[in-house]
Amino acid sequence: MSRIKICIFTPFYIPGFKGGGPIKSIANLVDNLCDTFDFWIITSDRDLGDATPYNGVQLNKWVTVGCAQVFYASKNNLTIFGLAKVTRSTHCDVIYINGLFNPNFSIKPMLLSVLGFFKEVPIVLAPRGELSLGALQIKSFKKRIFLSLVKLFGIYKSINWQATTQLEKKDIIRTFGLKNNPVFIAKNLPSKVESIKVSEEKTLHSKKPLQLVFLSRISPKKNLDFALNVLQQVNVPVCFDIFGPKEDLAYWLKCCKSIERLPNNIYVNYCGVVNPIDVGRIFTKYDIFFFPTRGENYGHVIAEALSVGTSVLLSDQTPWRNLRYDGLGWDFPLDEKDSFISAIEETYRLTNSERNDMRKIVFESSYKRIFNPEDLEANKDIFLKALSR
Repeated sequence: MSRIKICIFTPFYIPGFKGGGPIKSIANLVDNLCDTFDFWIITSDRDLGDATPYNGVQLNKWVTVGCAQVFYASKNNLTIFGLAKVTRSTHCDVIYINGLFNPNFSIKPMLLSVLGFFKEVPIVLAPRGELSLGALQIKSFKKRIFLSLVKLFGIYKSINWQATTQLEKKDIIRTFGLKNNPVFIAKNLPSKVESIKVSEEKTLHSKKPLQLVFLSRISPKKNLDFALNVLQQVNVPVCFDIFGPKEDLAYWLKCCKSIERLPNNIYVNYCGVVNPIDVGRIFTKYDIFFFPTRGENYGHVIAEALSVGTSVLLSDQTPWRNLRYDGLGWDFPLDEKDSFISAIEETYRLTNSERNDMRKIVFESSYKRIFNPEDLEANKDIFLKALSR
């Protein structure tokens, strides 16, 4: 019996990394499930925000990347008919769309489906947190128009959905008023590497500034400006390092103005873009990963921080909830600014021994949250159930 072929549309893929979590989600999906399925990935020829294609990557042909076949499409191949031709060449059994709003890698494939180009091939769409209330508030006018039109014309009436949490399932049903469409719940998969990186023992000095880090794309959704506004009211010494691509330059300039208004006890550094292989090593240098995001359907960067023993200070807009109960950090609503302030100031007041103990707890407790065999089976079932409909 031939293996099931899955064709994935995703805006960015490795070696890209500026697109953040969605790239990691697909790479981990492929690595964990390629023993069961064959994956054919159609993606862009460049990373997020780049004006030129990847160096050393063959374009407009199928190339082997890891255990997947990948087609890095130039702009000339991103027409609706160009995408149809490439997709047909895969002879796929299931189409998987990574994201909801991208014109080339989500909207055009859905239009091709409506026009009958994919015949009886089932479609699974993973919105990747784009339907959370926080995410929908960003460029909300355009999104409302788009969602109204696709609901009016029934563009999504016959597809399958992947949610990564019960909360995201509710977001999907609320947005589209679904009655018959299945919404499968399957969490994003972690890296296939079985062992978590060893946490580096740190000798922390409470009289030095508390070491905080923000590591993500710099865009309104990631909410860096909220973190800076919190720090304006923190009364202990803090060093806050910011890593990530400046995806939204106007938003970054807004953040720069907030940095200029910070009190003298807060030190801020912009440290540039991070290669994915360096993320874990960077997190070992910090006491807290401060990430008050407006919406994540998983948050691979959160898992990476926890896996090396770094506490996380998050909004309540991610699946990583009740963190304090397990000693992993904090998750607060964004309207509770005082709670964020208290978490930072309380951590600063810990002794060296208490801070090292906190890292050990995070390191040991994070494993059971990150690695769960049931998640692997749930992801397999998405494609099997879509085929059986």
